[in-house]
Amino acid sequence: MNIAEQAQHAYAPKTSVLRTGRSAEHHLFSEITSRLRNTAKHQTSNFPAFAEAVHANRAVWTHLASQVADDDNALSEDLRARIFYLAEFTSFHSRKVLKGDADAGPLVEINTAMMRGLAAKGGQ
Repeated sequence: MNIAEQAQHAYAPKTSVLRTGRSAEHHLFSEITSRLRNTAKHQTSNFPAFAEAVHANRAVWTHLASQVADDDNALSEDLRARIFYLAEFTSFHSRKVLKGDADAGPLVEINTAMMRGLAAKGGQ
C-alpha cells in the first residue's frame, strides 16, 4: 500500500453499526444463541466452552430479569412477568443442562423466540 492509499484508509470514514435498544438486544441474543448451538454440538469434547456459553446465556437472562423487575421499566406488566418467568426457567434449566440432566435445545428455542419478538415491527 502506497502513502496515498494509507492516507485514504486512515482518514476514510469508519463504518459502524448504530443499534437501537431492540436491535442491540437482538444482536446479543443472536450471538449467545449461536455460541450455545455451536458449543452444544461439541459439548462432550469441549465441555468448558459449552459451560461458558450456558453461563453467558444465563447471565444475559439474569440481567433481563433485573431490568424487568424494576418498577420504572416501560414494558407492560404482563410482558415483564413473562420475561421474568423465562429468566427463572432459563436459570433452572441451565443448571440441569450443566449437570447433564437436560438438553440445551430449550434454551436455544427460548432465545430464538426472543429474537423473533425483538425483530417484530411495532412491538413494545
